[in-house]
Amino acid sequence: MSERLHLPGPDGRTIEVLVGGADAGPWLLFHGGSPSAVAEWPRFDDAVRDAGLRSVTYSRPGYGASTPRPAPGTYVDDVVESVAVLDHLEVDEFLTAGWSGGGPRALACAALLPDRCLAAATIAGVAPYDAAGLDWFAGMAEENHEEYHAAEQGPEVYGAFLEAGALDLLQASPDDVVASMGGLVTAVDEAALDASFADWMSRTFRNAGAQGVVGMRDDGLAAVAPWGFALADIRVPVAVWQGRQDAMVPYEHGAWLAEHVPTAEAHLFEDEGHLSLVTQLDRVLADLRRLGGLA
Repeated sequence: MSERLHLPGPDGRTIEVLVGGADAGPWLLFHGGSPSAVAEWPRFDDAVRDAGLRSVTYSRPGYGASTPRPAPGTYVDDVVESVAVLDHLEVDEFLTAGWSGGGPRALACAALLPDRCLAAATIAGVAPYDAAGLDWFAGMAEENHEEYHAAEQGPEVYGAFLEAGALDLLQASPDDVVASMGGLVTAVDEAALDASFADWMSRTFRNAGAQGVVGMRDDGLAAVAPWGFALADIRVPVAVWQGRQDAMVPYEHGAWLAEHVPTAEAHLFEDEGHLSLVTQLDRVLADLRRLGGLA
């Protein structure tokens, strides 16, 4: 059974945390996508427990019940949040994984916490916005083109863009999740989005919007900003999971990361999408244990 906590964070802020999985064992720090906030999902909890892991995930600042930062942060700032959570739970070594917009957060932990992070996995995770030799938007649905070009224009323009166009997503019912994402959902992903998955996505979106669009705004701004760490500096094992049937984060992002992270092992699929990769969580966690020397 998962447990929701409200822990002290940097600068007197509060961090909303969800702990679950096994009663004992190695820890998994999981970073959700954009937008997202903590929401219980028995399928995820069961997969973590079956892998013999304990899990911790948290709502980033401005999402759920987590206090917003005074100003938008970077992926490096998210490592500070992660350390606050890990220290409070007295977690020394850990594995980490991030889905979609959570992928760079997992890589940041791998780069900046090499003495604690045993291994990392990025699941349909984005590449840097300024990645050399990568057309960041190629293969991406038009909805994301509009959003990230708005983010390029700064907090005020992007915040207004989200206020006008993102509230339907943040308030989507399980039946409306696919429609609210429009062309971002491919046929492979729609097939993977069963009732349990759609219910969880609806609840994580709704919690993400508990304070309006501030968390989503800060996530988008971080995505178009410099990451603040060098992928070339990563020394811990990394797994890159990506599918070609992905209109949210195109296949080329995963291929680029697999080529530019020195320690990367690539898991690149022709028949997987953005959502469908989540159904492979048991394989991801088994592989992550192996990379971390825990298999």
